[in-house]
Amino acid sequence: MRNERKKMTDSRITSAVADSLIARQLNAWPLARANYRALENVEVKEFNIGGMPVKVQFNPARAVSSGAKVDAASLAARPCFLCAANRPAEQESIDIDGRYELLVNPFPIFPRHLTIPANTHTEQLISGRIADMMRMALELDTYTIFYNGPRCGASAPDHMHFQGGNSDFLTLASAIEASDLSFLQSDSGASLSLSTSLPVRSFIIDSHSSEAGAAMFERLYSAMPLVEGEKEPMMNILCQTKGKGQTRTIVVPRRRHRPSCYGTNGESCIMLSPASVDMGGVFITPRRTDFDKITPDILLGILDEVCLDRNSIETIAKNIK
Repeated sequence: MRNERKKMTDSRITSAVADSLIARQLNAWPLARANYRALENVEVKEFNIGGMPVKVQFNPARAVSSGAKVDAASLAARPCFLCAANRPAEQESIDIDGRYELLVNPFPIFPRHLTIPANTHTEQLISGRIADMMRMALELDTYTIFYNGPRCGASAPDHMHFQGGNSDFLTLASAIEASDLSFLQSDSGASLSLSTSLPVRSFIIDSHSSEAGAAMFERLYSAMPLVEGEKEPMMNILCQTKGKGQTRTIVVPRRRHRPSCYGTNGESCIMLSPASVDMGGVFITPRRTDFDKITPDILLGILDEVCLDRNSIETIAKNIK
């Protein structure tokens, strides 16, 4: 019998609530417990690429996500694993404002890894939801909340969802903090800056309220290029609290879903499908051969392929109104 969904008594989530959920699930759900235990023994390599510290994680359990088929036919042929009716019986959920649910991700990258799906089956599109993301980052203040665009690493582009992981795990935020930013504009409690000195070129929104941050994001969103056939500009987004009611939102524009080396056959192929976690500084390789052959030059090549180049980023900046 499926577990009933847990309802928050005050509609507010916190890091403590999320941590408690993880603890309960690891106690009651054998699959999740085994995968989190395995995570303690994953192999990690560390590099510095273009002034940014990065990690490469050998994580075989992520093969399903890294190799997910996200074409329309494949999505239509499988039940949506984020819909409540199709989840494992052991998977517990906590309601968030009647719009989202808080779940433990059973195939973790982070020591604390959350999935936050919308409670209705609707497409993975960020428009109209960025304020929700910023509020979650404020409430889950020890987590980074992240969003993968439908062709930017999302393994379920047919069901709107965020994810969350403990903020001390990724490296991009601290690298940005230590780098030189180009200030672009500010208005009504939010500012927009540009980072081009790191290999992950990005826009940074610092805001004192989710409303102000969302308004600034919409300006940026309107200036970003739309690839033919896509419903929204390609991007990854990471958001975390800066304390005192402030959030920092990092928007990484994209131009490709997967690098040209992506694949499973041939010596030159690498099964690495970059998403927000990779953009955040932790690259996930589910195959031993890929983990062994990854080098800083390969990582830089992958980022150059999937991210917008400096000229394109600066063009977006000039078009923001």
